[in-house]
Formats: sequence, C-alpha cells, structure tokens
Amino acid sequence: MTEQTIYKGLAGVVADTTAISKVNAETNSLLYRGYPVQELAAKCSVEQVALLLWNGELPSEEQLAEFTRRERSGRALSEQLKRVIDELPTTCHPMDVCHAAAAVIGASHPDGEDNSPEAELRKAQELFALMPAVVCYDQRRRRGLELVEPREDLDYSQNFLWMAFGEEAAEEVVDAFRVSMILYAEHSFNASTFTARVITSTLSDLHSAVGGAIGALKGPLHGGANEAVMHTFEELGIRADESAEDAEARAKAWMDDALAQKKKIMGFGHRVYKNGDSRVPTMQDALFRMLDYYDRHELLGLYRGLEKSMDEAKGIKPNLDYPAGPTYWLMGFDIPMFTPIFVCSRIMGWTAHIMEQRANNALIRPLSAYDGPAERHIEG
Repeated sequence: MTEQTIYKGLAGVVADTTAISKVNAETNSLLYRGYPVQELAAKCSVEQVALLLWNGELPSEEQLAEFTRRERSGRALSEQLKRVIDELPTTCHPMDVCHAAAAVIGASHPDGEDNSPEAELRKAQELFALMPAVVCYDQRRRRGLELVEPREDLDYSQNFLWMAFGEEAAEEVVDAFRVSMILYAEHSFNASTFTARVITSTLSDLHSAVGGAIGALKGPLHGGANEAVMHTFEELGIRADESAEDAEARAKAWMDDALAQKKKIMGFGHRVYKNGDSRVPTMQDALFRMLDYYDRHELLGLYRGLEKSMDEAKGIKPNLDYPAGPTYWLMGFDIPMFTPIFVCSRIMGWTAHIMEQRANNALIRPLSAYDGPAERHIEG
C-alpha cells in the first residue's frame, strides 16, 4: 500500500486562489485587494473598506454615498428578531446570539434562496448593517437595559458605539473603534472563512455560510483570543492606583511563572506571520491613544510586562487580539462581547469570500486516510 502524506489541519495546503487578501511576505503586510491594511486604517472609513472587499476597488464618492444611505436605513432590529434575541437565555455566550440572528435573518429574508450575484451582494450589505444592532442589544439586555435605536445621522463606527452605550462617543474613541473594525475585516483562508467557503461550495445560501463561520469563530483557538487576553489581565489584577512600572514588573513575573508551568497564553503568535502580526502596530497605536484618553497607564504596564516576558522567553510576538482586547474593555464593552464585535467586522471578509467562491465554485470535499480496524464480520 502506498503511504499517504497527511496534512493535519490542512497545514500548508493551498486549497484555492483568492483576489481578496494576502500577506505580503516581503513587507510583512496584510493586503486587502492589494492595499496595505495599515493604509486603509489610516485613511478609510469602515464603509469604504467594506465596498473595497466586496467590489474589488475603493468606491467613488457617488458609490459611497449610495451605499451609506442604504446601510443607514437598514440598521434597525425587526420586532421578530428582537423577540428571538429576548427568548435566548442571558447565560448563553453572545456568539450563540449572533449565530441565531444570522439564521433568523436568513430564514425571513425574501431573497434567502436567491444566490445570484446581485442578491448575494444585497444580503451581504444588509447583514453588515444589521449585525451591530444584534450585538449592541444583546449587551444591553444582559445589563438589564433597554434597546437603543440606531441613528441615521451617524457613520458606522459612531452608530455602533451609540447603540452599545446610548451616548455619542468621543472622536478619539470612535477612531480607535474604526481602526479595529478595519483590521479585523479580512484575513484570507482562516478557519471561519474556510468554513464559509466550504458551506458555500455545497450551493447553500449566504446566511447559512455566515452562520457556519460564526460557529467556527466561536472556538477559542480562532476567535476567542481577544476575550482571553482580557481574562489574563483580570487574573493579574487591574489596579487603577498602580504605577505603570510596578504593573509591568508584576506582569512580567506572572508571565515568567506561567511560561515555566507551560500554560497556554492567548494573544501571542500567529500561524501566518513569521515576523510578527503586521496589524499589531496600528492596533497598538489605537490602544495607546485609548490609554491616554482614559488615563489608565497601569494597563500599559501590564501590557508591556506580558509582551516583554513572552518575547524574551519564546521570541513570540503579539497578534491583533492582544491590543484589541484591552481597547474594547476601555471603551466599556463587556468581555464576552469582544468576539461578537469581531463577527460584525469579519462579515465583510466572509461575505466577500462567499461571493468569490460562488462565482467559480467547486465542491470542497477532501479525502481522508482510514486508520481504523481492517474489514471484519459479525460471527454467527
């Protein structure tokens, strides 16, 4: 029998081509449709990046204005969707609410089974507009608060924070949130995106593919790291009256001990990047601006201490989740909502891949190597 090569986890396997994003090894830069993501984060709105991912080019002023009008008019929860969310227990993870919402939106959509390019794009845009309301309402109901209706006079990032907290966010906070959403929007054939493409390859509908992607992102090895980072900070103890220097020394000692015990620390390392996650400097700058804005420099000490200890001991750099977690925490989001925020951003990338898969489809169906018992028979 010929020995087969097994690529566990499909590591190193090139499954298909994509024009949506890539990591440029020469510059260690993540590219969206050819544009370095740090440039997009510096110069573009979330809405512009969404249109870039879906259409392949940055929008004209007219295209952006038309999309903005439609997006702002499609942000409100229907009574049906609100009732479904209200029926879900607050003990469930918020990712379960996102998953249920995607299914309900798809099941009640008049074009749910229409997989034409025009319908797919329309459904992608509608889901992009609506999912923030799902996430924000879920956080509020868990706090015993009422729904905050969306506002059409606010842009995507401003409105997201408005629906979450019921007040207009400062410009500095809005900008940090905008940066995070752009950085999280897309990352090639990661686990959730590949899940969406597999589901699409069966000719299933867009909402089912997004639901599957949400299920994959719920897993802590993929989407839960930003939550885990903040749990690490909480385990360390966040002391508002502590100096940055003392916090750094304490965090470094904690990390040295955790690594000696071979504990798995989330927020560090990435399968794709060999010289550090290219998105980190941009997100880190946003975090540092938030630390200044909220005057919480003890968090900088914790951040630096963990980072330095990991680098000195293992040579492993932070990934995007490491600065994103404390950034969302400073803004006031509950920790379990961090990954649902990721969902709202990654809808841009997932739906772009769903449409790309649909346009040149082949059923994704890998083989397996059987290693169970040889053929056998029931006696008697």
